[in-house]
Amino acid sequence: MASEVGPESEEAAPSPRGGLGEGLAQALEASLPRLTCIDLDKDLEFRNELIDDKEFDIPQVDTPPTLESILNETDDEDESFVLEDPTLLNIDTFDTHSYDTSSVASSDSGDRTNLKRKKKLLDSFSLHGSVMRHSLLKGISAQIVSAADKVDAGLPTAIAVSSLIAVGTSHGLALIFDQNQALRLCLGSTSVGGQYGAISALSINHDCSRLLCGFAKGQMTMWDLASGKLLRSITDAHPPGTAILHIKFTDDPTLAICNDSGGSVFELTFKRVMGVRTCESRCLFSGSKGEVCCIEPLHSKAELKDHPITQFSLLAMASLTKILVIGLKPSLKVWMTFPYGRMDPSSVPLLAWHFVAANNYVNPTLAFCRGDVVHFLLVKRDESGAIHVTKQKHLHLYYDLINFTWINSRTIVLLDSVEKLHVIDRLTQEELETVEISEVQLVYNSSHFKSLATGGNVSQALALVGEKACYQSISSYGGQIFYLGTKSVYVMTLRSWRERVDHLLKQECLPEALALAWSFHEGKAKAVVGLSGDASKRKAVVADRMVEILFHCADRALKKCPDQGKIQVMEQHFQDTVPVVVDYCLRLQRRDLLFSQMYDKFSENSVAKGVFLECLEPYILSDQLVGITAQVMKDLLIHFQDKKLMENVEALIVHMDITSLDIQQVVLMCWENRLYDAMIYVYNSGMNEFISPMEKLFKVIAPPLSAGKSLTDEQVIMGNKLLVYISCCLAGRAYPLGDIPEDLVPLVKNQVFEFLIRLHSAEASSEEEIYPYICTLLHFDTREFLNVLALTFEDFKNDKQALEYQQRIVDILLKVMVENSDFTPSQVGCLFTFLARQLAKPDNTLFVNRTLFDQVLLELLQAGGIVQFEESRLIRMAERAEFYQICEFMYERAHQYDKIIDCYLRDPLREEEVFNYVHNILSIPGHSPEEKQSVWQKAMQHIEELVSLNPCKAAELVATHFYGQVEAVIQKLQNPFLLFQFLRSLLDPREGVSVNQESLHAAPCITEQFIELLCQYNPHQVIDTLQVLESYRLEETIQITQKYQLLEVCAYLLEKKGDVHGAFLIMLERLQSKLQQFTKESEDSRESTSLKAVEEVLVETIALCQRNSQNLNQPQREALWFPLLEAMMAPQKLSSSCAPPRLAEPLKSLTMQVLNSMATFIALPSILQRILQDPVYGRGKLGEIQGLILGMLDTFNYEQTLLETTTSLLNHDLHWSLCNLRASVTRGLNPKQDYCCICLQQYRRRQEVADDIVVFSCGHLYHSLCLLNKECAVGTGSQARWTCYRCNSSNKAGKLSEKASEVKKGQLAQAQVKMSPSCPSPRGDAAAKKAPSELGLDPQQIQAFDQLCRLYRGTSRLALLTELSQNQSGESRRLLGGSKSSPALNSIFQNENFQLHLSPPPLSED
Repeated sequence: MASEVGPESEEAAPSPRGGLGEGLAQALEASLPRLTCIDLDKDLEFRNELIDDKEFDIPQVDTPPTLESILNETDDEDESFVLEDPTLLNIDTFDTHSYDTSSVASSDSGDRTNLKRKKKLLDSFSLHGSVMRHSLLKGISAQIVSAADKVDAGLPTAIAVSSLIAVGTSHGLALIFDQNQALRLCLGSTSVGGQYGAISALSINHDCSRLLCGFAKGQMTMWDLASGKLLRSITDAHPPGTAILHIKFTDDPTLAICNDSGGSVFELTFKRVMGVRTCESRCLFSGSKGEVCCIEPLHSKAELKDHPITQFSLLAMASLTKILVIGLKPSLKVWMTFPYGRMDPSSVPLLAWHFVAANNYVNPTLAFCRGDVVHFLLVKRDESGAIHVTKQKHLHLYYDLINFTWINSRTIVLLDSVEKLHVIDRLTQEELETVEISEVQLVYNSSHFKSLATGGNVSQALALVGEKACYQSISSYGGQIFYLGTKSVYVMTLRSWRERVDHLLKQECLPEALALAWSFHEGKAKAVVGLSGDASKRKAVVADRMVEILFHCADRALKKCPDQGKIQVMEQHFQDTVPVVVDYCLRLQRRDLLFSQMYDKFSENSVAKGVFLECLEPYILSDQLVGITAQVMKDLLIHFQDKKLMENVEALIVHMDITSLDIQQVVLMCWENRLYDAMIYVYNSGMNEFISPMEKLFKVIAPPLSAGKSLTDEQVIMGNKLLVYISCCLAGRAYPLGDIPEDLVPLVKNQVFEFLIRLHSAEASSEEEIYPYICTLLHFDTREFLNVLALTFEDFKNDKQALEYQQRIVDILLKVMVENSDFTPSQVGCLFTFLARQLAKPDNTLFVNRTLFDQVLLELLQAGGIVQFEESRLIRMAERAEFYQICEFMYERAHQYDKIIDCYLRDPLREEEVFNYVHNILSIPGHSPEEKQSVWQKAMQHIEELVSLNPCKAAELVATHFYGQVEAVIQKLQNPFLLFQFLRSLLDPREGVSVNQESLHAAPCITEQFIELLCQYNPHQVIDTLQVLESYRLEETIQITQKYQLLEVCAYLLEKKGDVHGAFLIMLERLQSKLQQFTKESEDSRESTSLKAVEEVLVETIALCQRNSQNLNQPQREALWFPLLEAMMAPQKLSSSCAPPRLAEPLKSLTMQVLNSMATFIALPSILQRILQDPVYGRGKLGEIQGLILGMLDTFNYEQTLLETTTSLLNHDLHWSLCNLRASVTRGLNPKQDYCCICLQQYRRRQEVADDIVVFSCGHLYHSLCLLNKECAVGTGSQARWTCYRCNSSNKAGKLSEKASEVKKGQLAQAQVKMSPSCPSPRGDAAAKKAPSELGLDPQQIQAFDQLCRLYRGTSRLALLTELSQNQSGESRRLLGGSKSSPALNSIFQNENFQLHLSPPPLSED
C-alpha cells in the first residue's frame, strides 16, 4: 500500500483554467488551430447532415503543378507565437545538433535548411487539397530546450494533453504549460529523477486537476495541478524492476490503469480514509500469460456520460498475440478476445476508442491494428445488458503503422514506420493526404520498453516491439494531435474548408481549388470543417467564395497573357483558364455573371473572347445553356462564320432561342450556306411558320422531277430533309429536334395536310399537274413517303378531322397513281401494300373502291384484312394456327357468340377481356334472347375458370345480369376456396366490386355460408367483415363462430345483439386464460410474448366496458368493472412477495390501467371500498396495493395543481398583453416638421378645405388629400389605411409584401393621427386622435399588437406547461405501473433553438 505524501485535501481541485478556447493568444489563432475543437468534433459526430458519407470521383487535372514549384514555395504557415517571454521565440539561437535524436527519419532532419516542411503534390492533394495544418508550438518548444539547458531537465520523453499540456523529461521533471504556452508548473526535481529515472508515461484526469506520472524505474506519482503539490508517491503497486509503459486515468477519478514492462496490467484505486491517502493495486492481467504492451480505457465526453456502455468502464488491452476488451465494473469481466493472426513481430500494437454515430445511435468503436491492417469493432449493449462486439469493415494498408489517432468520427490519422502521416476517410477508406513529419524528430519509447533503467530484464519480443513504440510521444485532444520531438512540440489539426481552398490558390492550382470548392458545394468533400447551417446556406457560402475565385482566375489569365508571340500560344494560354471559368459559372447557375462581367472582361482580349465563345458550343449543343443574351448570340454566330465553321453554326442555331436576332438576316445566311436544318428551325421557332420552308424546298426539287431529270446530290439531300420535316410536323415533333408546343400541334398538322392536298401550287403554270406536292414526293421516293403517311396514320384516334384528311389523302393517292401511267408497277405495289396494312387494322375506317381492292386481294390476305374466302375453311385454318381474333371475327359474322367465349379463354393475351365481352353481349341491345341465353350457358359452363381468372369481375358479372341465380352459381363452384373468393367479391363491399348491395338481397344463408368460409380461410378478418355485412342472422352466426372457437368474434356478436354481459364474460374468460398462461410462463430474459397477448386482450376488454358503460346504470357498470379488476388483481394475490419483478411489475402496470379506465365510470370511494373489503387485504396485506392507491391520489393532486397553475399563468399573460396593447395604441406621435411632405405647405393651410392631417410613426406629416392624390391610401372611410409616401418611395426597389412592409419603419403607418383643420392645434400640441367609428381593432391597433407579439417571441408558457405535464404524467406512469416509456422525439426542449426566457416580458416603448 502506497504511503501518503502530504496532508492536502483529496477534493478535486478546480481546473487551472477554463477550456483551451477561453484564453488563447492571438498567435494561436493565426498559426495554431485553437486547441478547443470540441465543438468541431461534436459537429462531425452528431450533425450528420453537414458532412456527406460518400464522394464521387473527381476528374484529374490536366496540368498539375510540378514538384519543383511546390518545393520552391515558401511555407507561410509557421508563423511566430506571442509568448509571455519573447526572448524564447528564436529557437534558432539553440544548437540543433547539440541533442541526439531518436527519430528514424533521415539524418538531415536536424539541419536548419530542412526545418521548413516540403510536401509532395500527390493525387490526393489535387483532389482534396491540404487537409491538415501542421504547426510548431514555438513557445513550448523553446521552453523545453531552455529547461534542458538551464535546470538540467533533460530531453522530453512523454506528453499528455488536456486543458493543460504536460511534458515529461528524462531527468524526472514534468513541465506543465497553459493554453498560452506559458510554463505554469515544473513538478518534481532532478534528485527525484535520479532516484526514479525518466518519466515514461503521463496521464491527466478529465477535469484537469490531477496528473499521474510513471517512471522508468517503476515508481508512480500523483500531483495536484492546482497547487503543484505531490499527493501520492506509489512504489509498490506492481512488481519492482519494471518500467511503467502506460498509465491512464479512467472516467472514474479514483480509478487508473497502469502497464509495466513486464507485460502486466494493474488497476489502481485511490482512496482517502481518515485523512490518509491510499492506493490499492489489483492485477488485471499477468505478463506470464502474454505480455501486454498497450492499454486504452474508454473515455466518454460530458454529453455522453449517461451512455449505457460507460457504466462498464471498458478497457482495451493489446498483448503480443491478441486484443482483449474487459469491463472493470460492476465486476471484472472479459467481453471479447481477438487474435492478430500473422504479423511482423516488430510491428507495434495500437488501440484507439471513439464514439461513432451510426443508424441514429452513438456507440463506441475500437480501432486496433498491428502492422498494415486496421480492424474496427463496434461495441453495443443489448436490452438484456450484455455487451456485443461487431466487427466492421477493416482497412488494408501498404505500410506498417506506429500510431493510430481518431481526429473525429469520420477521419483518422495514421503514422507509418517512416514517419509519414496518412489522413484517411474512414467510411470510404480513401487517403486524403500524406504529410512528411521527419522535422518533428519524434521521441520514441524504446528504452522504456527495454527497461534499460532497471537492467533490461524484458523479453526479446517486447524489446523488438519497443523499437518503434511512440505511445507517449503522441497525444490527441479536441480534434488535435500533438507530436513530441526531441526539441519541439508540433500540433496537427484539420483545416477549415476555406483554408483548404486558399492553400490551393497559394499554390497557383486554380482548377484544383475550384474543383475542391465545388465538392464542398455539392456536399461530396471529405473531412469538411467550417461549413454549418442547412444545405442551401452552405451552398450559398461556398458559391460566394467560388465567384471570387472565378474573378481571380479571369484577372490572372488576362494579366499573364503573353503580349507577343504566336496566336496558338495565346489560345493555349486562355484554353487553360477560360473553359474552367465558363464551366463553373454554369454549374453555379450564374449566367448573369457569365454573360455580363466575365464576358466583358474576356472581350478586352480578342483571343480570350474567341476562346470564350468556343467554350459555349458544347453547352449549347447539350441544351445545358439557354437564355443567351442577344449580343453574345450575335458575336457567337459571327465568330464561327468568320472561321468558316458553318456546320458548327447550323448545330448552334437549332439549339438557340433566335427570336432576339434579325431573323431575315439569319434565314438568308442559312440559305446561302445551305444550312437547311437551321433555316427550317428559324422559320419554325422564330416566326411560327411551318409551310414556307416546304415551299422553298419544293421549288428546288419539283422542276427536275416533273421533267423526268435525275436529281443532284444537293437536291437529294434537300428531298430527304423535306420528307423528315413533313414526318416531324405530322407527328407533333419539332425539326430537327424537340417537340412542337402542344397548343400548336393540331394547327401545324392541319396546315401540312392542307398544303399537301392542294390542287395546285401558288404560282402554278397551266401545264402543272394536279396535286403537285403529293406527286413530287411520290416521284422522289414513293416507299419513304408512304412510310411517313403510315407513321402519321398510327396517331389518328377518334380525331374526326384527321380521319377525313386520311381518307382524302388515300383517295388522292389512288387517283394519282392508278390513273397516271408515270408510276412503275413497283411504285403502285408499294401503294397497295400500304393500303393493305391500313385496311387490316382492327379500327380501320378507310374506304377503298371494290375494283381497286380486287387488284391487291393477295396482299390483303397476307396482311389479314377483310377477304372473300370460304368461311369454314378459313375458320379451320385460323383455329389450327391459333389465330383467335380471326376466329372471333368469323364467329361474330355467323352470330355464334357463345363460341367467342372459348376464343377469349384460349387466348392468354386476351383472356381478361372475356368479362367485358360477355357483359357487352348481355347488355347491348340488338342481340336476341336466344343468343344471350347461349352466351350465359357457356359462361356457366366455364364459371370455375372465370372465378379463378378474376373473382371480382366474375362476381360483378353475376350480380349485374343474373343476381337471381347466385345459388346456382354456388352449386357449380365445387372448390371451397374458389367459392370463398367468389362470395367475398360478391358480398364484401370493400373488394371494390361495383355491385348495388340493395338490389342484390343475398339470402342470409348465403351470407352465413360466406362467414363460415371466412372463419376457415381468413379468421383474422371476420370482425372487420361483419362490420360491413348486413344480411346475416345473429344466432346462427354466433353458432358458427363458436364452432371455430373465435371467442373475440363471438363477443362482438353478443355485444351487437345487446348481451353486453355475455360478451364481457367471454372477454373475461380470454383475459383470465392469458393471465394464467403468463404467470406459468418459464423465465425468459427477453420480452414476453404472453405479456403482449395479455395487454391486447385487456385493451379490448376495457374498450368493451367503456363503450357500454354510458348506457348502463351503476350496478351494471360495477358488474363489468369490478370482475375485470378482480381478474387483474387475482394473479397478484396468488403470487406471493417472492414473485420475480418481471412478473409483478407488468401486472401492477396493467392493474393501474384498469383503475384509470374505470375511474371515469365508477366513483373512487366505491373502488377503494371494494378493494378494502377484499378479505385478502383485510388480513394485513394492504401494503401490496399501497402503491396503486397512492398513485391514484398523486395523479389527482398533480392534475389539480397543474390546472390551478395553468389558469393563473394564462390570466397573468392575458392581463399583461392587454395592458401593453392599451399602452401602445394610446401613445402619441411627434411629427418632425410642421408642413406637409408632399405639398410643402404648413398643415394649417386652406381652412376652407376639409382635409385631415395624417402623422406617421416615422415622423412624416401629410395632408390626407395629398396622400389620396399620391394613391397612398388603402380602403375608404374611417378604416382607411395610409402608407408614408416618402418612406414608401425610397423603398420601392425592394418592396415586399404588405405584411412584411408593415415591419419597416415608416413604410406602413404603425399609428395614424388625424386632425381636423377646423380645429387647428398650436404647434407643439399633441395631435388629437379620432375615435373609432365602430367596435373592433382599427388598423393602428392591429399593427401595434403585431409589434407587441414580435417583442416577445419565443415558446409560449402554455406549450411549456403542456410538455412538462406530459413528462410528469409519463414519470407517474413509470413509477406506478412500471410501463416502459421513451423520451419524446419532438420535444420542444430537444429543439436546438429552444431558449428559456427567465426574465419578465419586455415592456413596450414609451
